[in-house]
Amino acid sequence: MDNSIWGMLNETEKTLLRSAEPKELKKLDEDGLSEIHGRIRRTRNKYSKLYRRRAGAQVVDSASRSKGHSRHERTLIKAEAFEEALERHSKRLTQAARVTADTIRDDRLELAGTARPRKATTKKSGAKKSAAKKPVAKKKAGKLAKGRTPAKLKTPVSKRSTASNRATKARTQAKRDSR
Repeated sequence: MDNSIWGMLNETEKTLLRSAEPKELKKLDEDGLSEIHGRIRRTRNKYSKLYRRRAGAQVVDSASRSKGHSRHERTLIKAEAFEEALERHSKRLTQAARVTADTIRDDRLELAGTARPRKATTKKSGAKKSAAKKPVAKKKAGKLAKGRTPAKLKTPVSKRSTASNRATKARTQAKRDSR
């Protein structure tokens, strides 16, 4: 980031942007990343909204979009700086969340007794990944009568459609009966 951009920021904003640097991101766990992610997002939204409001009002006053942009360029630069920081932070948060989700899923599977094989971790010492994975056993479905197909899953849309069709048929029948 340019020194000119750093000069525009106050100390709180500088601290927030420094927390989105790769070295700082590695130090945090998922909860810490999530908290800072929210703060960066709120600050980015603040400057984006501020820019749009001011530039929009300027367009009305001066009847020119270019004047609305140039007078509020500083606010736009701040919004873009926080957008870049948010992008870096979001990627790191996604990685941390994926690791946490994998760990939780593996722990639950171990407790259930159907542990799936763990992925081999590669080390810089030249360790190789495991070549084959063991397939996870699937539960067998109950037997169906000869010539019978399994029932379809009923979704809320299909239930609504069925109810609508029944109501239409009932109204039609009621009209016939009243004649």
